[in-house]
Amino acid sequence: MELTVVMPCLNEAETVATCVRKAVKFIADNGIDGEVVVADNGSTDGSRQLAADAGARVVPIPERGYGNALMGGIIAARGEYVIMGDADDSYDFTNLMPFITELRKGYDLVMGNRFKGGIAPGAMPPLHRYLGNPVLSFIGRLFFHSTSGDFHCGLRGFRRDSAIALGLQATGMEFASEMVVKATLAKQKITEVPTTLAKDGRSRPPHLRSWRDGWRHLRFLLLFSPRWLFFIPGLVLLLFGLVVGAVVTASPGPVRIGGASLDVDTLVACGACVDIGFQAILFWLFTQVYAGSEGFLPEQPKVQTLLGKLSLERGLILGAVVGLAGLVGLIFTLAYWQSHSFGGLNYEHALRLMVPSVTALVLSCQLILGTFFLSILGIKQTRHVPVGGTAELKVSDDHATARRL
Repeated sequence: MELTVVMPCLNEAETVATCVRKAVKFIADNGIDGEVVVADNGSTDGSRQLAADAGARVVPIPERGYGNALMGGIIAARGEYVIMGDADDSYDFTNLMPFITELRKGYDLVMGNRFKGGIAPGAMPPLHRYLGNPVLSFIGRLFFHSTSGDFHCGLRGFRRDSAIALGLQATGMEFASEMVVKATLAKQKITEVPTTLAKDGRSRPPHLRSWRDGWRHLRFLLLFSPRWLFFIPGLVLLLFGLVVGAVVTASPGPVRIGGASLDVDTLVACGACVDIGFQAILFWLFTQVYAGSEGFLPEQPKVQTLLGKLSLERGLILGAVVGLAGLVGLIFTLAYWQSHSFGGLNYEHALRLMVPSVTALVLSCQLILGTFFLSILGIKQTRHVPVGGTAELKVSDDHATARRL
């Protein structure tokens, strides 16, 4: 069988039969060997029977959620290609040929783009049309270098085997983002075609909740991009703290920029930026090791090279050097205090040495503890497996660079 049209359904009695009939007609009119599957997510309004009477194969999906319903329908599909679309009569199931054409060319995922095809008045709330969808789609393109202009279009086609190979796990509306992100990371062939969006035919509110589901999409994009979640913000904070902190420390008095005066209070903030930024970069490294060993994010050659060079011993030595620098600074601070008979100090002068010294000691602890944790994450799993009556040592290489940690 060439094609399966999958429609998730939860109480869509007003529109599901119309959608099924349109899809069945498209399949018949174009001489395609295909079927329509309605993945029912627990409807109580007669949707199942209406879908079956219209010509669909109904597959009950007991686990609630948009992602669960779609994944259940995809697994149940018999076609080589799958086109998924909502059962609310907002998508045109009579015009699916552009998706079929691209799939036949060898594409793994063919995204619909409603902004190119046309959005009917009232079909998409202004909040979604002008803020939510454009912003989240932009973030998706920025984080993952995706070419999709409409990350959340519910009408899309894909090869069934390619979609299953992605290991999709999202249970809710973020399933739409997960499919695009994982297909992009897996370097599958992706393209898009214009599609239209009409006002849905339901009299009740949609299942989508703008802020809740928008956050779930954003959360997913962040979790699958540790580079943007940890590394880039951390690097910006670290560099800002180091540069501004060095300028303030080296100055004998306040540094004036325009009408602003940067002094020891700024130095304290810079110390916090350095520590927070470095901690964020460590979290990025932790995530790279864990994600690589679990296989849910592709390995990046440059990161693997860095991890390969960052051995436990090198991390401990670097941490010790930074800690020693901080300790020396504290000794000079104590000597300065002693020269004042351990009494009152000129804090503007004393803190210029004290704050960088304490910051260095904190960085030293982060380096040493972080390097130990990286080494723990990279420990190889070793097991003894008897082969032919003898014991054979097998090592699971969970992470290529972990062997050096």
